[in-house]
Amino acid sequence: MNVLAWLFETFSGAELEDWVDIGLLSYVVYRVLVVMQGTRAVQSLLGLGIVGLLYVASDTLGLMAVRWVLDNLFVYMVIALLILFQDDIRLALARAGGTLFTRRRGTRSEANVMEEVIKACFALAHRKIGALIVIERAASLEPYTEGAHPLDAVVSTELLQSLFHPSSPLHDGAVVISGQRVVAASVFLPISLSKEITRAWGTRHRAAIGLSEETDGLCLVVSEERGTVALVNRGEVTPVADTNDLRQRLVEKLEADEALAEPAGAGAGAGGSVG
Repeated sequence: MNVLAWLFETFSGAELEDWVDIGLLSYVVYRVLVVMQGTRAVQSLLGLGIVGLLYVASDTLGLMAVRWVLDNLFVYMVIALLILFQDDIRLALARAGGTLFTRRRGTRSEANVMEEVIKACFALAHRKIGALIVIERAASLEPYTEGAHPLDAVVSTELLQSLFHPSSPLHDGAVVISGQRVVAASVFLPISLSKEITRAWGTRHRAAIGLSEETDGLCLVVSEERGTVALVNRGEVTPVADTNDLRQRLVEKLEADEALAEPAGAGAGAGGSVG
């Protein structure tokens, strides 16, 4: 009997509860992967996969010493993972519940919000006022906003300019946008310690790089010294020439997020005043 015939016989004889069981398990695995998307937890998952393959190989090849070590370390590894990722687990459970019970607030489209952000960036750059704006994507930014000044405001050019004005008590730090809302201001981000960062970039650029290395958040940095705007993603800084250039790059990133989300529908640092 070949593999295709065996699969056909197996699935054709499955009961309804078997299909429900498989469907629920598949959905749970998918949601876990969605929650971890864009975070360092993905790297840890790959590491666990390698350890699992090593365990299978040791069992198959008769490597008794390796298997004994893995058997004795397994319990401690589970405890260590629970300790290391306790915040991620808590946030994952909160987000899973939030998707069931939260309502979509407001009627403004992402395009309108994006335009307000773009206009604010270049208005601030024209006046040489430093700014750091973070747009949340798949990875939750709640751990970074917990100690910041909470907001729940409509995104507007005027609001963003007011928050970053030197006379504002909230200008020192970053502004986080999530779900088409400004959720927090004066947010302090982890500064990257990479030696590859050019000295021409100030604290805001280093903070944006630091956050983008840990999450998939999009960071917009306005330099008060040069009056320029840059997009930071995955640790890479990309200067933008004008509003059209920034709009095109943001659309590309957000459309990539929508493409990934289609199946579901069917630290210490600062964003300081040196830019």
